[in-house]
Amino acid sequence: MLCIAGTVPLDDFPLTEGEVELKGEHLRIGASLIAVNRGTPALLAAAVKAADTLGQRAPFAYLVGDTGTGRGSRRLYAHITDVLPRSAFQVIAFHYLQPIVHWHRKIQDVLVKLNPRPRLIADAGFMYVAKMSGEASLYDLFTPDVGELAFLADEEAPHPFYTRGFILHEDNRVPDLIVRAYQHHNAARYLLVKGAKDYLADETGILETVERPVEDALEAIGGTGDTLTGLVSVLIDMGMNMREAAVVAMRANRLAGRYAQPTPATQIVEIIRQIPQALREALDEQAAK
Repeated sequence: MLCIAGTVPLDDFPLTEGEVELKGEHLRIGASLIAVNRGTPALLAAAVKAADTLGQRAPFAYLVGDTGTGRGSRRLYAHITDVLPRSAFQVIAFHYLQPIVHWHRKIQDVLVKLNPRPRLIADAGFMYVAKMSGEASLYDLFTPDVGELAFLADEEAPHPFYTRGFILHEDNRVPDLIVRAYQHHNAARYLLVKGAKDYLADETGILETVERPVEDALEAIGGTGDTLTGLVSVLIDMGMNMREAAVVAMRANRLAGRYAQPTPATQIVEIIRQIPQALREALDEQAAK
């Protein structure tokens, strides 16, 4: 079973857990409704759609409200630390949480003792804290965009705010940043880099790239990176190997964007609605190789 842990940008949203349903433009977890927008709600909605398309069980979520103060994130860190030893998840995807190093170390102590150990995916704030803790290698997959990759590639930056300018320079292409991240042990076993071209890499180098179809309007739409993380998480949970899961997810995410016929005003939920068709097509393409 897939578990997704993250935050929503609402101060009054309580610590909530349970299997997730998608109802129109809202997620339902128990008695709680959450609007689908960018961030963890977009990741969850994409995962729900993908799981339903594949006949998989809906993802289980741990969510809490946090608008940047860290209060909600601390509550969620503490709760996860308490409940994970009694869990049986095959895959855990950690998403938007404030990067609090000492809490990550507490969760790390739990994760390394789980038997069998779940596949571990980190995006956004949790990817930051994994790198800041010096424990990137604990994870099976990081899913950064190019800006986040630059932080991973900077061996001296203690926080994303302090990523050095020369690393952010446009002449530093993605392949170079991938090499730096692995050289300094700041990358997971695999990196899925989201951008104008999507990359899958490991310590040996770039394994796969997907760059079509191209929809320029998607650049203005927040949440498309989150949906990609949701897709790949479900595919890994169903037993697909990392390379196949990444290729199918990268392709399906781009196809969903095309099928939505996006404009700069398009909302992420409109793209998520296209996931069933896009995912089936991407899986057919992969099977035909």
